[in-house]
Amino acid sequence: MSNILFDKSQLVNLETSLNKELLRSNRAGSYASTTVVGCNTRKYHGLLVALQPQIDSGHHVMLSNVDVTLIQRNAEFNLGIHNYGENIYEPGGHKYIRSFISDPIPMVTYRVGGAVLTKERIFVQHENRILIRYKIEEANSPVKLRFRPLLGFRSVHSLSKKNDYADTTYQSSENGIRVQMYENYSPVFLQFSRKINYNHQPDWYYEIEYPKERTRGYEFKEDLYSPGSFEILLKKGDVLILSAGLSETKAGSLKTVFAKERNQRIPRDNFKHSLTNAAQQFFIERDKKTEIIAGYHWFNMSGRDTFVSLPGLTLPQGDTAHFLSVTDTMISRMKGGFIPITNDGSQVHYNSVDASLWLIRALQLYVEFTGDTKLIWKKYGNVISKILNEYRNGTSFHIYMQENGLLHAGEDDEALTWMNTLIDGKPVINRNGLAVEVNALWYNAIKFYIELAANKKAKDIDIWEKIIKDIEASFTHVFWDSENKLLADVVRGDFKDFSTRVNQVIVAGLPYSPVDENIRYEILQTVEQELLTPRGLRSLSPKNPDYKGVYKGNIFERDRAYHQGSAFPWLLGYFAEGYLKLHGKSGLSLIKKIYFAFEEEMEEHGLGTISELYYGDPPHKGKGAISQAWNVSELLRIDYLINKYETQSENKI
Repeated sequence: MSNILFDKSQLVNLETSLNKELLRSNRAGSYASTTVVGCNTRKYHGLLVALQPQIDSGHHVMLSNVDVTLIQRNAEFNLGIHNYGENIYEPGGHKYIRSFISDPIPMVTYRVGGAVLTKERIFVQHENRILIRYKIEEANSPVKLRFRPLLGFRSVHSLSKKNDYADTTYQSSENGIRVQMYENYSPVFLQFSRKINYNHQPDWYYEIEYPKERTRGYEFKEDLYSPGSFEILLKKGDVLILSAGLSETKAGSLKTVFAKERNQRIPRDNFKHSLTNAAQQFFIERDKKTEIIAGYHWFNMSGRDTFVSLPGLTLPQGDTAHFLSVTDTMISRMKGGFIPITNDGSQVHYNSVDASLWLIRALQLYVEFTGDTKLIWKKYGNVISKILNEYRNGTSFHIYMQENGLLHAGEDDEALTWMNTLIDGKPVINRNGLAVEVNALWYNAIKFYIELAANKKAKDIDIWEKIIKDIEASFTHVFWDSENKLLADVVRGDFKDFSTRVNQVIVAGLPYSPVDENIRYEILQTVEQELLTPRGLRSLSPKNPDYKGVYKGNIFERDRAYHQGSAFPWLLGYFAEGYLKLHGKSGLSLIKKIYFAFEEEMEEHGLGTISELYYGDPPHKGKGAISQAWNVSELLRIDYLINKYETQSENKI
């Protein structure tokens, strides 16, 4: 693939352009996101959306948008666009757009009368600061630009309303102003690269609507505050840079900083480079620690997502430093044998059985990529041992090892696996008991520990080798249905759920599997026939009466559909791993087809990245978050697997 490019005909068609969303982020934890025409359609959209750790752990919309008006020969052309109700889009600036191009940084070109204006934006990598560069490319007479910033100063999960508490004053800053609507928030500095006139005209823009929120069943109307407007006269060839940041900067350095940041960007000139760029957007550095955000826009840190994602986001690119940094961050937050699963801003939650097992799996992949067993044993051997022993001896959330070596987790209304959607406090899918992929991860983790501990004089090797034999003797007997050629998704006492679900693919894809090659083959056959789509693996077979192939409606309808048929790309990583292990070179054609099918997805929903989930039914439309870490990660890992098997094949010839 080359640059993502949209022309005038695509951009003025709002049915198309409002469904093309753009995301850029930086290591400081800030992001900018909107549609390609600059109309915010979600409460999560904004030009400077930053962390406010003094308030909570989440993101906050600081600068929602900037309306630009181009004035030439006393004629005014407002380039802004907002939704004020169904099919009401004002002031309609999208009709002046001639093109949008994504690379090397997003650029929109406007033609207004005899003037052509380009707008580019880029983040300063380690600051809460976005730079927006305006250039008069063509003008047959001087033009005046007027800028009116629209401020949010609110959580991404809430909406702003006009109120008497907002501070509508301002302070002067170099070539700009400092504004701070509420005292518990950081101030925002709006500064320009040239001297500019500022007119303080406090005003509110009322009842701006976000149609995506209305569709999702949430509040969707907002009032945005604007402190005033900036004006400057420019001629052909002139460049002006606007800086929006949480600290003051040197206005005279903005052109240099912009050029430096631009030169550091990796071109999105092919599919893999686009994935690599997307991968970088999930890393956040705060308090001298590195984290992974699970997705954009509404996700925060998740321990499970972190360790499913971490290997693919780092290791194929040779980025061992960030792998170890993120791992150390998460381990520093462990409680007992548990990795934190979520942080809702006020409390850290640990209610997961598999997050800690995914940590061990990630360490296993580090060894696969680097061969450095010595480092992993030295740094993390005790951590692995602690997790395994906590689970073996019994711990929180009704997690304990049974006499047959299998791992039990959860009772009542607990939801401890990745299929953890709740409605009214009750799990949509009850997976308490013996969950199939949890027990596969448990077996794999023990085998990896034994591998690491070999020749290290670990005292408990004999204990774990005995447990491995117990699991091998019981797993197939407990889970396998030889008649229907599938594994039970969960076993609870005498109850066995033989719904054809996707979790069994992890059993087939792990390096150490508790089932033999014949069973792995049958699993993959079933998965390929019933669950495989061009956009991921369905969470449930269409043959099941509970199958829901379309993910839409209000929050309750979406939650019911989430794990009942929606397709998830990240699970393709384990399908590819298991498939290539069994088929070798002959399996490459299918895996390549799966991998490269996502290239066209780069121009849909979240541009240049991979959505959270897809319809199980054709046309497999992307839904949910516009960019999901584990989906990007596992596609990068599939690319690695393809190259690995191609190299092996070449060596055999």
